[in-house]
Amino acid sequence: MGLFGKDDPEPATVNGQSFACQVCKNPTFWQKEAVLHGALASFMNLEWASPKAALLICSRCGYVHWFMPDAG
Repeated sequence: MGLFGKDDPEPATVNGQSFACQVCKNPTFWQKEAVLHGALASFMNLEWASPKAALLICSRCGYVHWFMPDAG
């Protein structure tokens, strides 16, 4: 079984365009989400209300590309 329970990484698109790793140019990734929160959110147990970022993890070199949520 692969990273995050998926056997095979998948191609990804960003803003409707095919995406390749910025380090090794590999076109396949595992996709994951990360919660963005600070110390206050953790202290108040409010991580659920924090914004999330999309992660694309390169299946060749492991570089993690972070994408912030939409601003609008």
